[in-house]
Amino acid sequence: MSKAMIELLENGVYETLYMTLVSTLIAYIIGIPLGVLVYVTDAKGICKSRVIHFIAGVVINVVRSVPFLILLVAILPFTRMVVGTTIGSDATIVPLVVAAAPFVARMVESSLKEVDSGVIEAAKAMGSSKLQIIYKVLLPEAKPSLLVGGTIAVSTILGYSAMAGFVGGGGLGAIAINYGYYRYQTNVMLITVALLVIIVQLFQEVGLRVVNKLDKRLR
Repeated sequence: MSKAMIELLENGVYETLYMTLVSTLIAYIIGIPLGVLVYVTDAKGICKSRVIHFIAGVVINVVRSVPFLILLVAILPFTRMVVGTTIGSDATIVPLVVAAAPFVARMVESSLKEVDSGVIEAAKAMGSSKLQIIYKVLLPEAKPSLLVGGTIAVSTILGYSAMAGFVGGGGLGAIAINYGYYRYQTNVMLITVALLVIIVQLFQEVGLRVVNKLDKRLR
């Protein structure tokens, strides 16, 4: 393999990590409040609201129902408006966030549902406000599950970023498409797949180690 190809793969790994980590961070900044909103406005939540719960649920379900490649193309004008281009790693972050935020919201909602209702009732009995229950009870108690969900989200977003290579996205996905698929360089395709697998395994291993360290139920 030529030196130029090695440098290209190194840059691809960097762009893939950049897109995945930044997209995950922004998706969680949006997804955690959205997931909390869906949970607390449920019929059994601490801030019951049928209207808000319905609207938030519909928005999440609609976005999640659209296949990523179709979503990627559909929001190209929005992507261009946000970052000024539709090509490259920066442009790919926009659809990644749009696709991942609802996914994260559902995982957050699922994690919060695992919290023992008795803990919530105890917090209410001690006079805790709704915000205190959310920040001091629900989120801390759901932390291990949220971290597990985080490792799943990273792997999912990484897969999305690879698909973005079909429409000019950066990273290893673009290299696999441009060289492995269009130019029939099978060795490049296999190397990019191997690198993606290694990155996913590293994320999962680190995530599980963090969960095992923080989950008090495992002590």
